[in-house]
Amino acid sequence: MNPETEFQRLADSESPVATEILFEFFDQLAPVEPAFLYGDWTGGVFRSGHPGEERLGQLAWDGKSFHNDNDVDPIISRGSDGAREVNPILGKASLRSVLHRGMVTATMVYDQHPVFDHFRKVSGDIVVGVMDRKGEDAPLFFHLHRLPQGGPA
Repeated sequence: MNPETEFQRLADSESPVATEILFEFFDQLAPVEPAFLYGDWTGGVFRSGHPGEERLGQLAWDGKSFHNDNDVDPIISRGSDGAREVNPILGKASLRSVLHRGMVTATMVYDQHPVFDHFRKVSGDIVVGVMDRKGEDAPLFFHLHRLPQGGPA
C-alpha cells in the first residue's frame, strides 16, 4: 500500500467511509514523536458520518497549532475575514506519547475535556488523526497538512 495514494482515495471519497476501513488504513501508518507536530497545520475530516464532522464545519475549523509539548491550540478556525485564529471553544491541549492500537505515538490531550487525538504519519507533511472522546461510540477521523513556516496567518 502506498500511504499517500490510499490517503488521497479515502480523503476524496464522497460517500461515507466505514470506521473499520479508516482504522485499517490508520493501523498501517508510522507513529510520530510529539516534536514532529510542532508548527501550524491545516486540516480536514474523513467522511464517516461522525457528528463531529458537522460540528467542525460549524466552527469553520481549519486545523491546529502545536507550539510545544505543553502548549497546543487544538481548534484553529477561519474568521469572517478568512484569517486563521485560535478558537477557545475547547481550550488548550498538550502533546504526549501514548500507546494507542498497539503503537506508541504522539497524542494530543485536551486540558479540560476527556478527548485524545492520536496521530500517525502519511508523509513528512501529512498526518492522520483519530479523535477519541469519552462517551462516544465511534472516533472522528481527520487529517492535517503541515503549513510552511510563516504560512498563511
